[in-house]
Amino acid sequence: MTSSSPIRAIVTGHNRGLGAALAEQLLARNVAVLGLSRSRHATLNERFPALLEEIEVELADPARVAQWLATDALRAFVKGAQSVLLINNAGMVQPIGPIEGQSAADIATAVSLNVATPLMLASAVASVDATDRRIVHISSGAARNAYPGWSIYCATKAALDHHARAVTLDANRALRICSLAPGVIDTNMQAQIRGSGEAQFPMREKFEDLKRNNQLSTPEACATQLLDYAFSDAFGDTPVADIREVAKQAR
Repeated sequence: MTSSSPIRAIVTGHNRGLGAALAEQLLARNVAVLGLSRSRHATLNERFPALLEEIEVELADPARVAQWLATDALRAFVKGAQSVLLINNAGMVQPIGPIEGQSAADIATAVSLNVATPLMLASAVASVDATDRRIVHISSGAARNAYPGWSIYCATKAALDHHARAVTLDANRALRICSLAPGVIDTNMQAQIRGSGEAQFPMREKFEDLKRNNQLSTPEACATQLLDYAFSDAFGDTPVADIREVAKQAR
C-alpha cells in the first residue's frame, strides 16, 4: 500500500452488498481501504489499484482471523494515517428457525462471524497508532427488538450494541465507537429472509411487503448516509444509533 491518504478504512465483507457500496464510496472519497472478505471484489481493484488492498480470510473462523492479526499486515496498512475507520459489516442472518432446529455448527459459525471477529478487529484497531480511531459495528433493529426464528441473529447483534456501550465507558478520547443499525437494505440477506419458510420465520410476509412496496433502501444510499455520519463530529456521541434517526436529525 503506497497511498498517502491521511484516512485509512478497514471494511469487512467488502465484496458485495452494503460492504461493497461502503468500500466503493470510501475509495471514491480518496480513502485507502483494506477489504477483508472470503473473496475479492470483482472490479474495485482494477478501478482503484493505488487505494485498495484486499485480504482473503475466512471471517467466520476466529482462529484464522487471530492468525492474520498476529502478522504485521494491519499495522502496516494504517501506518502514517491520521484517522483509522473500522466498519464491521460482515454478518449472517442464518440459522433461521426455532431453537430446537439450530445445529451447533451453524450457531458457532454465526456467533464467530457476527460477534467474535468484529470484537477482535475492534480491539486491534483500538491499539493502532493514530490520533483518531473510529469503529462502526453494523447492527440491526433485531438487536433491539426480538423476532421469532431469529434468536441467534438477535442475540449476536445485541452483543455488538452492548460492546459499544461498554467500550464507551473506557473513556478513550482517541477512540469513537457506535453500533449502528442501517435500516432495511435490498441485499442478499433480504433475499435469504424472504426465501425462508414461514415455519422458520413467521414474520416473513412483512419483509416480502417491504420488497413489494419498494420500501427497501439501496446499499448505495445507505452507504452514503453511514459514511457521512461516521466522518462527522457527532459520531460516537451515542454508542448505539439508527441511521434513519441520525439522517432525520441531520436535516
